Amino acid sequence: MHGVKRAKQSREAIEAKKKKEVALLADYRALEEDVIARKRAGDYSEEAFTLTTKLLKLNFEYYSVWNYRRQILERATFPNASPDKINEVLSVELTFTSAALRQHPKVYWIWNHRSWCLEHVPDGPSEEDPHGWKTANWNKELFVVEKMLDADARNFHAWNYRRVVLASLPVPRPPAEELAYTRRKIESNFSNFSAWHQRSKVFASVWETQEPGDVKLAKDAEFELVKNALFIDPNDQSGWLYHRWLVGDGADVSILSREVGVITEILEIAPDSKWCLDSLVHYKRLLLRGTPLGVDSRALRQECTEILQKLEEIDPMRRRRYQDLRREMDVEA
Repeated sequence: MHGVKRAKQSREAIEAKKKKEVALLADYRALEEDVIARKRAGDYSEEAFTLTTKLLKLNFEYYSVWNYRRQILERATFPNASPDKINEVLSVELTFTSAALRQHPKVYWIWNHRSWCLEHVPDGPSEEDPHGWKTANWNKELFVVEKMLDADARNFHAWNYRRVVLASLPVPRPPAEELAYTRRKIESNFSNFSAWHQRSKVFASVWETQEPGDVKLAKDAEFELVKNALFIDPNDQSGWLYHRWLVGDGADVSILSREVGVITEILEIAPDSKWCLDSLVHYKRLLLRGTPLGVDSRALRQECTEILQKLEEIDPMRRRRYQDLRREMDVEA
């Protein structure tokens, strides 16, 4: 705490602390050596499994120990177990990793182990409902990952895992529900890049099967949504990246022209926004590839050059990039 003097530790206390740390490190190394030796020897006993638990609690990022743990389950536990028993064992594993994620929500190997567990849930509980256990577990997992995203809405590990869960659900989730979810996340924080990215993934899949007219209506609505984000915070890259995805390769000149007009309005309230200026250059260069009738391409090229010169001033760390773009434009001319 600020303003509070720390009590000075005695030399004896410091030495005692060092000795304790040395002892703990020695214990860890001894445990590690034991587990690795058992792994190499092909020891798939219950004792070995217990030791992996002990070691992982000390180091959840030890991926080879996670692999060993799965080998024990596959080679010793599952072969002689009933489907009900396997489901029970995997439920315990999920509980173990749930506790780990509360402390280490961004450790990839924990998420990976959860996914493995769920993929190995057996069919059941009956012939009438063969996906019963699978459906229950994957639906619960969706709830778990939503809780994780409530705690940290921008945890990209959780968002990546969410896509795994959605793709694995025995009964697919309607796209409208996922779009509603991402919209809630975006409206609570426009800088949530992962939510924007997830939204693009859902739409990319949906639009493959929709009529052009329906796609256009949906895109127009998305342009309105992202426009609100850009006006609220012109300096945040999340909305700009989504906007660029929406525009695409610029084949639709009417959309390009409209969005250049929108960005010009944003520039009036945020004249030094790097992302605003960078996007304006990008879209104007797309317009140059198929210059609309009545548009002066020379003037458009000059506008891009002037914007790039300004970008060199306000974003000197990327000066070389902007100079390269200017040279590219000279070649294209």
